[in-house]
Amino acid sequence: MSVGHHVATARHSHPPGPDRIAVAATVLGLLADRTRLALMERLGRGEADVTTLVESTGAARTAVSQHLAKLRAAGLVVGRKEGRRVVYALGHGHLRRLVDEALNVADHQIGALPPHD
Repeated sequence: MSVGHHVATARHSHPPGPDRIAVAATVLGLLADRTRLALMERLGRGEADVTTLVESTGAARTAVSQHLAKLRAAGLVVGRKEGRRVVYALGHGHLRRLVDEALNVADHQIGALPPHD
């Protein structure tokens, strides 16, 4: 079974177990990349096409496309054709909360750092 399928079907009712932990680790591993996390953060604010994602992340167009392909394969991002362009969105609302919480943790970590001289 693919990681994308596991990600798409994971629910709160599943008991803790190795499959659930493995899928969660895969999701967190995908989000551990700065560009992918930036893409997910931007998509958490609404749908966007590749051009918009390139502008918001500052990454090269080819890099954005490659990262989107990985996120799509895992089921974290979905795309739909709108004319000649593809518009991307998060796969589900849990991802927005996950990204938001990761950024909230970062805010706490940054706030806990000693001041620079």
